[in-house]
Amino acid sequence: MVAQTEAPVQGVALSDAQVADRTDAYFLRTKEIVRRNGDTSVTYAVFMRRPVLFAAKLALDWLTAMAAQRGTQFTIETKHQEGDWVGAGEPLFYVTGAFTHLVDLETILLQRLGPACVAAYNAFTMCVDLPNVAFLAMEARHCAGQEMADMMAYAAHVGSDAAKRSVGAVGFIGNATTATAHHFGRESGLGTMPHALIGYAGSTVRAAEMYHETYPQNDLIVLVDYFGQEVTDALAVCHRFPELAAAGRISFRLDTHGSRFIEGLDTSLSYAVLAAHAPQSIRGYRTEAELRHLVGPGVTAAAIFHFRQALDQAGFGAVKIIASSGFGPAKCKVMAAAGAPIDVIGTGSYLPDNWGETYATADIIAYDGEPRVKLGREFLLRK
Repeated sequence: MVAQTEAPVQGVALSDAQVADRTDAYFLRTKEIVRRNGDTSVTYAVFMRRPVLFAAKLALDWLTAMAAQRGTQFTIETKHQEGDWVGAGEPLFYVTGAFTHLVDLETILLQRLGPACVAAYNAFTMCVDLPNVAFLAMEARHCAGQEMADMMAYAAHVGSDAAKRSVGAVGFIGNATTATAHHFGRESGLGTMPHALIGYAGSTVRAAEMYHETYPQNDLIVLVDYFGQEVTDALAVCHRFPELAAAGRISFRLDTHGSRFIEGLDTSLSYAVLAAHAPQSIRGYRTEAELRHLVGPGVTAAAIFHFRQALDQAGFGAVKIIASSGFGPAKCKVMAAAGAPIDVIGTGSYLPDNWGETYATADIIAYDGEPRVKLGREFLLRK
């Protein structure tokens, strides 16, 4: 049996055996050939084929740690700061060092780079489109293990900070797990109750009571879609806790899945809601995907306006709305166009949707300082 090794922590050096387990075999064979025939200094250019935000810290911290462990030095050259926009094909950075020490690190380096840069780009666009909305990163359940979860939380932080600098956005205020909360300047994850607690309690109101009895110092955030009575159950919770509602200490999370409409709506009524609150959003051409975000089932712009109106008409204007369920870049753009009254968005949908776009590439562009690159990649050479 092959011994299982623990997943490495970001920025922590791996042993040579761990590197050998995780890197492409042809890099290992190249390493041995170069060792036998004489080492040389090489310069790699690292780039991506689509525009991204520069989110390379985790990858470069790991590369620096590997150099220290191997008793060598890598010269890393970049003109980008975290959160900078980088165009397709534009080098993210250059790294120079001994061929034998760099060649077997390429696979792992690229794994730690590309997905973070694309996720940061997505998080940035979402925060820019909805600058007055707070975001909560809920990526952990969508990730393939803790290393990816750490990378994605870091990416959300980079994209959020870039949006704060660019348009003064509220951005991401925290995330769901303690392990990655440090990326958002927090000591622990944020969150209140899953659907499982409401099923256990037997009613939405009873789940709210249980939560408040256990955590009376916390604001009350309640899921309201479990029984398909979003409006009815939300108003019942407000009437049960009127002081919290009046003080703005109650939030309702809309997470209605895409197979049904929120309580009180259908397609026709959804159009009527938007005609009353955001007529500009349904005038003119809309794609099928955009219409689904506006007037379809699930958590749509119409659903959010409808829910907000019900709260306001009942005298609960201080109660906040948290929206979740598929809030990626495209859905956020539609919500912005409609001016949907959202206070917070909980999302893991800033994760790259097309994984093929996350592939970073590294090419050697110089051997012992002499420019040399494979045909077709001359654009990587330093100008």
